[in-house]
Amino acid sequence: MAYKHGVYTSEVPTSIVPAVNSTAGLPVVFGTAPIHLASNRAEVNKPILCYTYAEAVAAMGYSEDWEKYTLCETIYSQYSLYAVSPTVFVNVLDPKKHKAPVSDKEVQFNSEKTVIVNDPVLLETLKVKKASAGQPLTEGVDYEAAFDSDGNLVITALSGGQLTDSAFLDYEKIDPSAVDKDDIIGGIDISTGAYTGLENLSKVFPLYRLVPGMVLAPGWTHDLEVAAVMTAKASTINGLFKASVLVDVPADTVRKYTDVPAWKNNNNYVGVDQIVCWPMVKLGEKKYHLSTAVMGAMGVLDAKNDDIPYESPSNKNIQMDGLCLSDGTEVVLDLEQANYLNGQGVVTALNFIGGWKLWGNRTGCYPANTDVKDNFICLRRMFNWHAQTFIQSYWSKVDNPMNKRLIDLVVDSENIRINGFVSRGFLLGGRIEYLKEENPTTDQMDGIVRFHTYFTPPVPARVIENTIEFDTSYLETLFG
Repeated sequence: MAYKHGVYTSEVPTSIVPAVNSTAGLPVVFGTAPIHLASNRAEVNKPILCYTYAEAVAAMGYSEDWEKYTLCETIYSQYSLYAVSPTVFVNVLDPKKHKAPVSDKEVQFNSEKTVIVNDPVLLETLKVKKASAGQPLTEGVDYEAAFDSDGNLVITALSGGQLTDSAFLDYEKIDPSAVDKDDIIGGIDISTGAYTGLENLSKVFPLYRLVPGMVLAPGWTHDLEVAAVMTAKASTINGLFKASVLVDVPADTVRKYTDVPAWKNNNNYVGVDQIVCWPMVKLGEKKYHLSTAVMGAMGVLDAKNDDIPYESPSNKNIQMDGLCLSDGTEVVLDLEQANYLNGQGVVTALNFIGGWKLWGNRTGCYPANTDVKDNFICLRRMFNWHAQTFIQSYWSKVDNPMNKRLIDLVVDSENIRINGFVSRGFLLGGRIEYLKEENPTTDQMDGIVRFHTYFTPPVPARVIENTIEFDTSYLETLFG
């Protein structure tokens, strides 16, 4: 040790660990995108984090044909209707796989020397020829090709080029109809190790250090196999985290509200992390899945509450002007009918007092599961959120010496955090303890330390009653 003479200082680690900032309701959406329209085309089967509409459209493209390109529904809803971000998109439409060739398609130029091609053309494959058996002409010399605002390919014959009245086209077009549920479910390629479909849910945190909070695949979750796999994946993300799964009861085959509970139970849409939705919603000429609207409403609510999902999305305004089936048939629910769905663990929408509102507090496990932490949407989300926050906050302490200082660090830090939530109304009460009976000597010798958190988020006041009685004593006021 060097010889010292004077006054010196040193530092020790702070005895309180601040909690990490966590995105409680980060949506991860699986589906198909019009990638032929993307200016900065995203990699297929890779989670893409987008904070703005421009980012999402550049990476995924955009089309009004939501039935073919299901991700466009959520792009429009998230950024245009609800203005919440970020969102993670996973496109499973692979232009190397889901495509169809077109050869020698003859087109006629109009008086303005342009022609519109309605097919979803992969621009990089386009070849324009003067004759069927001719050689491809040169872009920028003989013609220009670009997509218009409606997603149609416009080919323009250039002055001085070889094109006159007609041309012959060779190209490949993407084929969204070739995508099936197996592409959404996905898997892991044995030879390459590449992840596809829902397997990519586990890639979100390693890529972006954000934990998924909601998992969706609008247009696909009416398939029980897709819903089952999605629910299983969301229950153990990276072996640690859980997320809510937003699923839709099919609004084409299930056309009456009385048929919804039987369909839900027969197809096993009864998970504690499932939010089961019926029917679809519409706004103007557009109709979209109720799960998409729930995602937007919960995002708005979380943002209002500092990203803490303690409040129920039920009875909150959503962007819609009606309920409908898949074919656009109007659905009208009164309060008793909507309550019947709620009592069967189904979320719907209601136009009653104050405009259109999301209506329903229960997860899919209700009414079979009566555990309050499982069957209320906001409580289930709070437990998931608290768990992911705890894991991230203390991950750096794994493999530290298991001594009294470590125990006190966790207990003190967590109790400070929980007390702060209580004072802000996010919790009714809570505490964390290190209990001797839960930490036997054999476990301590093996490096296992267990804490016990007591945690009470507020339950939604789903029923407010007032007993009104005629009080005869006030008749005495008549005598002045």
